[in-house]
Amino acid sequence: MPKYLIERHMLGAGALSDSDLAALSEKSCRAVAEIGSAIQWVESFLTADRIYSVYIAQNERLITEHASRSGLPADSVREVKAVIDPSTSWRAHWEDEHDASKEAGIY
Repeated sequence: MPKYLIERHMLGAGALSDSDLAALSEKSCRAVAEIGSAIQWVESFLTADRIYSVYIAQNERLITEHASRSGLPADSVREVKAVIDPSTSWRAHWEDEHDASKEAGIY
């Protein structure tokens, strides 16, 4: 299923209390449960005035439905096309230097 990055503009997001964050989490989890297995909340990151959330969903429509049901804004929804991290460079070099099929004896 596709992965999506959602940007939510929320003034003061970075200063929310633990109980406020728990309430937001409950809203999101409740909306996910209502929609069903076609959507999954992975994690969210808070800055001073934004929340960036990662979801896995069958389509973008489910992301907007989740926003509507949860009452959380979805100001920007973008499909993730690739994920990179420090291992991306290492993996590319390893694949260039090794032919896994030859090393496994498969030709």
